[in-house]
Amino acid sequence: MNILSHRGYWKSNEEKNTQLAFDRSFSLGYGTETDIRDFNGELVISHDITQGSEMSLRAFLALTSSCQANIPLTLALNIKADGLAPLLRRALDAYPELDCFVFDMSVPDTRSYFDAKIPVFARMSEVEQTPAWLARSTGVWLDAFESEWYNASIIKTLLGQNKRVCIVSPELHKRPYLPLWENLRSLAHEPALMLCTDYPEEATAFFLKK
Repeated sequence: MNILSHRGYWKSNEEKNTQLAFDRSFSLGYGTETDIRDFNGELVISHDITQGSEMSLRAFLALTSSCQANIPLTLALNIKADGLAPLLRRALDAYPELDCFVFDMSVPDTRSYFDAKIPVFARMSEVEQTPAWLARSTGVWLDAFESEWYNASIIKTLLGQNKRVCIVSPELHKRPYLPLWENLRSLAHEPALMLCTDYPEEATAFFLKK
């Protein structure tokens, strides 16, 4: 299992999606999920509407590249606006060594990421149980808004289709996370499985340490 921090490894809400949170995450060997928007023709890191002071995507990618060791740091890029694929393709061309994928863009906009040859994770949740573009996607972003509707069998089926699977840990939706983690423990050996969490060190201790 590959553990990803959610908006960096932050200790307070103000640290989310900041260089401090990314530095902390990368220094401990965790990839991360983060949010991409455009501002004045440039891509920036921002979950909400941009204010102009956000970290640029290019600075973020440079930081990731400089922190990589033997194992690539996986980047889950949450696309917050349509039409960003050409700009993102140009930014990623400078860092071909990075392990990146995009998700959460609108269904029509998804096609532009396939055309740009950027890996796409299709969304799957209780309201999206038949993911759009699954056959063309390299992975699945497995979410649960209200409760854990999926089980280990569904995850194994996706892995058996040669899809990478990134599970959204329940605390991201303000729900208890340990019951799901316990159900996932038997899958911790799967190299194509990822967990996006606010608690990466706790997840490491739970899943990966004997």
